Formats: sequence, C-alpha cells, structure tokens
Amino acid sequence: MNLFRTAAAKSDNLLPYDGTVEYYGCVLSVEEATGYLSRLLKDIEWRNDEAILFGKKFVTKRKVAWYADRPFRYSYSNTSKFALPWTKDLLALKHLCEEQSGESYNSCLLNLYHDGSEGMGWHADGEKDLKPNGAIASLSFGAERKFSFKHKASKETRSMILEHGSLLVMKDEIQAHWLHRLPPSKTVAAPRVNLTFRTIVGQ
Repeated sequence: MNLFRTAAAKSDNLLPYDGTVEYYGCVLSVEEATGYLSRLLKDIEWRNDEAILFGKKFVTKRKVAWYADRPFRYSYSNTSKFALPWTKDLLALKHLCEEQSGESYNSCLLNLYHDGSEGMGWHADGEKDLKPNGAIASLSFGAERKFSFKHKASKETRSMILEHGSLLVMKDEIQAHWLHRLPPSKTVAAPRVNLTFRTIVGQ
C-alpha cells in the first residue's frame, strides 16, 4: 500500500535561467512527516560536521549523516565521509523522491539543524563525485525555514519557505551558476532535518 500522497503539485522552474529548481510542496501528510521526523532524529547516526579551512579544523553544531547504496566516500571542505547502509525509512523516502521527480538516486546526505541559530552559508554542490548536472532531491522535516539562491554572476536572488514534509529538486546546470544557502533565523526554536538525495558516480 502506498502511504504517500500520490500526486504533488510541481511548480514551474523557480529560477529565471541557468538551472532548474522545482518545488513540489508537501509530498507527505503532516502525520507522515511528523512520524518520519521523530524516527530520523532517533535512528540516524548523527555526527557533528567537520571542515578543515586554512589548515584549521572546525566542528559545527549542525550534525550530518551520509547513507548510500555502497560505502561511497564523500569529500568536501577537506574532509571525507564513508556512507552507511540505508535504513528502512531512508529507502522509503528515496523511492518517494524517485517517484515524484522521475530521477534516480544512490546516496543521501542528511543535515540536522537544532534550531534557527544553525544554518548553511552560500555554497554550490559541485563535488567531483556527483553526477554532472544531476538532480538533487531535498526533503524537509520539522521547522519551516527560508531557503535562498544567488546567481554567481548577476547576484540575482530567489528565496522561498520550505515546509514540513516538502520536496524541492535542483538539477541541470544550477550548481555551475547558482549558490544556495539556509540563512539563520532568530525566530525558529524547533529542529529541522533535511535529506538531500544525490547520485555519486565514478566510485
């Protein structure tokens, strides 16, 4: 039995040029999304994220986890992670994203933001092991947060609110031309969990 909503209203491309962002809105009911959030907070092997910049090691309050079909290595900010095997919930959510987006994914990078004081600065997901111009499916659980895009050349910006149980897909040449971020918010006190399903190649 399919427990998910069978049809989400996909938006038109939210970017004016140089890439594609499609927002599907809530692809899970509130009850389904809340159940997943509770289990993800409890069952995922969360670790504080680490980065090495200018020879110095930084440890974030934000926590991360990395799961995949195989123990893929994922490297960014001069650090590497090796993927854990899928949990039952992550496999179900991967299949949901594949059904909705028409894409396929073999890995998932998860982020846990404990409250609005934690965010993510401007960046692009341009790691060499990612499928070139491949799709990244982003599922959001918990606190609603603002999500922003900025064009690398024109500096034009676009922003939106990501809802509890919602799906956003980034694809095509977006990573080459646009940055994205999750800005901090003083008004958010609840946690947010974000799942980004991706495709690793060449390993």
